[in-house]
Amino acid sequence: MQKIFDTIKNIAIIGLSPNPTKDSYQVALYLQNQGLNIIPIYPKEDFILHKKVYRTYTQAIQENPIDCVVIFRKSEACLNITKEIVQCSLLPKVIWLQLEIINQDAKKLAESKNIIFIQNQCIKIQHQKFYYNVD
Repeated sequence: MQKIFDTIKNIAIIGLSPNPTKDSYQVALYLQNQGLNIIPIYPKEDFILHKKVYRTYTQAIQENPIDCVVIFRKSEACLNITKEIVQCSLLPKVIWLQLEIINQDAKKLAESKNIIFIQNQCIKIQHQKFYYNVD
């Protein structure tokens, strides 16, 4: 985890809801408060957490360097999302699927492109464990 957290600064969050009660919003707010740059990807809204919202990963990568992609979408959607990501010329270091999100085909595809693939783990929880020894 140290290698991952030491190398990610720009985090695209696919499925970042504008609703403050949603997990995706709470995770993004936490990451932002830790000094990380979040890049919201969501089908609606113009701004979330004072950041410009992009409709797709392909659109976001044109204007932002992206080190990590955190996905808050159903497991079934992750393969197509991963396909979109690996078709871009600049690949992220990490694709991170949140709790209860698992897709083995997406994992195989990402790893075939040398992208670290984490699934069924919350980036906020892992960050807190690593930096603050919070269980």
